[in-house]
Amino acid sequence: MKTRPKVLFFDVNETLLDLKPLKKEVKYVLNGQDHLLSLWFTTLLQYSLVVSASGQYKSFGQIGAAALQMVAANNDITITEENARHIVVNALQDLPPHSEVKNALNTLKNEGFTLVALTNSNDESLKTKIKNAGLAQYFDDLLSIESVGKFKPFTEVYNWASNKMNVKPEDCMLIAAHGWDVAGALWADWRAAFISRPGQQQFPLAPETEINENDLQKVVDILVTYK
Repeated sequence: MKTRPKVLFFDVNETLLDLKPLKKEVKYVLNGQDHLLSLWFTTLLQYSLVVSASGQYKSFGQIGAAALQMVAANNDITITEENARHIVVNALQDLPPHSEVKNALNTLKNEGFTLVALTNSNDESLKTKIKNAGLAQYFDDLLSIESVGKFKPFTEVYNWASNKMNVKPEDCMLIAAHGWDVAGALWADWRAAFISRPGQQQFPLAPETEINENDLQKVVDILVTYK
């Protein structure tokens, strides 16, 4: 029988919150081209790592807007910086939770788990999106990488989060729908559970997560059996 993690850390975007409204907005400004939508998100992740690796910090929303301008420009679409930020930042702050999320979090809360959000979004955006999604009552703390100045999956982020909650890395579990995120957590000596949302895969070169299910409720059903 596996032991319960002392703290469950949750990625927010796509793991808890449905990105469909954001994707709809981005797809519209990219002239409805689906392949550009996925390219935009990949570019966003790439340049968040570039910023962190260079010892710089810009908010996730700022990088998302810049990535949108880059992808648009490469496809002869003009988007101003102001419009790009308006689209990305506003949409990121008003995302609905996936259908099973509220019941799943409520179960964990009633079972006595400590729940913490850990996101690449800045502090203000994190608080706003959790409140707008109606999830604030489930969390014991909301942690933004803004305090570290580096994005996940840099090891410093996971180390900072475990120290912030006063627990050892091995007592932490990340629950996320991104292969790069659970890989970073595992390499930082955390435990991890992967939610295989559509289009998401684990990184084959990373250690395997101990839980791999296609929605949060199924992850919770396993966690509540831990002692």
